[in-house]
Amino acid sequence: MQHGLLCWRGGRVALLLAGVALGGMTPGAARAQAESREGIYLQNQILQLRQEMELMRRAAPVAPPVAAPSRGGAPVAGGELIGPLLDRVSALEDEVRRQRGLAEQAEFRNRTLQQQLEKLQGDVEYRFNQIEGRGGAAPAGRAGGGQPGALTPSTTAAPATPAVPAAPAGQPSAPGPRTPEVALREGQAALGRRDFAASEAAAREVLAARAPTRAQDAGILLGDSLMGKRDFQNAALAYDDAYRRSRASGRAPEAMLGLANAFNGFGAKRESCQTLDDLRTQFPRLPASLADRVGQARQRAGCR
Repeated sequence: MQHGLLCWRGGRVALLLAGVALGGMTPGAARAQAESREGIYLQNQILQLRQEMELMRRAAPVAPPVAAPSRGGAPVAGGELIGPLLDRVSALEDEVRRQRGLAEQAEFRNRTLQQQLEKLQGDVEYRFNQIEGRGGAAPAGRAGGGQPGALTPSTTAAPATPAVPAAPAGQPSAPGPRTPEVALREGQAALGRRDFAASEAAAREVLAARAPTRAQDAGILLGDSLMGKRDFQNAALAYDDAYRRSRASGRAPEAMLGLANAFNGFGAKRESCQTLDDLRTQFPRLPASLADRVGQARQRAGCR
């Protein structure tokens, strides 16, 4: 039953956030932008079809013959429209899934290029620091150890000896890159002081480092940072990705709660309540503090 709930929930998130995921792509990929616009258009069509079907269901009880059609009898009023509408919804959902797959491929390529660029930048900075360090040490050796055959007076060489190596002598100790633990700690501190840009940068740094033991923590930190910036749609993607990284971990309920709050943030109250229902089903025994937060989220979303 849990596997079925996970599959259902994954499909709902994929359907609802297909356009969102496409909309959050890197601006450098023109193809991803085109797919984003098409995904949003398909999502709007699905929502419009759902509204039409809901109106037809509400209007169905008004006509008594609609209640229970007999086998081989006259077709139900509106039945001629419901069938094609369902076919259109199914076709649009398939197209959304295809578009989301293409978007994820483009996003993966962009993420890989970004990681390669960051690694190249780090290598360049490291080599530059090494060159600076060697450049500061070389003049000291040349100035301190005078050549035995030099004919110049010592009074002319003395002023140059302390002046050249003194400036770069304290520079070679450049700090190395942050470890994932340090980046997460500093990112949480930035989140506490509402510096959402710094906390988001720290979370993305950990995710780019591909530290498997810290990836879920970084995903939740990224979602919290985007929620602080009121970027609810990308926050939902971050929380959902963090949940999928480890569905049985101690922070999985926190990721689901963040996803429900992100849904509620951009008006998807029904999906928010369904996510909170899944959270209660999969994790019936929550800590008191987290259970209180779940109750508050249900009240904000108006869940029954």
